[in-house]
Amino acid sequence: MTTETMGSGPRRTTGALLLFGAVAFAVAATVLSSTFDWPDVLREPADVVLPAVVAGGATLVWTWFATAWTYAVLVVPILLLPAALGLRGDPVLRVATYAGATSVVLALIGFLRWVFVVPPLADSYVTGDATTRAAVDAAWTAQHQFGGALLGEHLGQLLAIGWSVALSVVVLRTRALPRWVGVTGLVASALYLTNQGDILATAVPGFPVWDLGGLIGSVAWGLWVAALGGMVLRRPAGAALDADRSSGSTPVPPPRPPAVADVRS
Repeated sequence: MTTETMGSGPRRTTGALLLFGAVAFAVAATVLSSTFDWPDVLREPADVVLPAVVAGGATLVWTWFATAWTYAVLVVPILLLPAALGLRGDPVLRVATYAGATSVVLALIGFLRWVFVVPPLADSYVTGDATTRAAVDAAWTAQHQFGGALLGEHLGQLLAIGWSVALSVVVLRTRALPRWVGVTGLVASALYLTNQGDILATAVPGFPVWDLGGLIGSVAWGLWVAALGGMVLRRPAGAALDADRSSGSTPVPPPRPPAVADVRS
């Protein structure tokens, strides 16, 4: 079996899943935005959010569920990407891969709060008396800041940005993909980083916020992930060997057939 044939499976799977994950999450997030005013609703107080959750009912819960697991798809191609690019020996990409996979898990926790944690709180808030509402308000704020702002948004996004920056630098260094993939990855990562101002402002009042940072940054990053998937799919399978050589790793040569004894003697 040739190197090209061996490399085509991970390459196609990785590219297809990057494309599918980016597009499926964009569709789910668009539905969530149109039905629940996400992500703006994340900065609203409990007396606005929790009644809206109850009003949304099971449909809203399943929308959050779909949004969470379509994003979770990305963990698979992130883990497969070094092999698909022929860069399994690159130490920078190896560390970045762990960071990227962890970022998806943290984001998944943040999303799934809206499936397993928020609905019971919302029901208690809507049906409870003033004392119950005050207690639920405090519980809502605690879980929202910890599971949402800290884990899902701050750490999840920072690790995702770290992955995309490292990958972009590796692409520029090794030419495993076209140069524009690395350049646009750095630009999209920088734009996505601006959303951290909005997150930090939830803990540090007055922290500078660019209102469009979250929208422009997340859209740019998502488009870059989709473009990355497309370029991985189009990448020649035989390029894996060249990428391994440029990254400093040495491919293992195929075994030689056993020598045949000369019976003429």
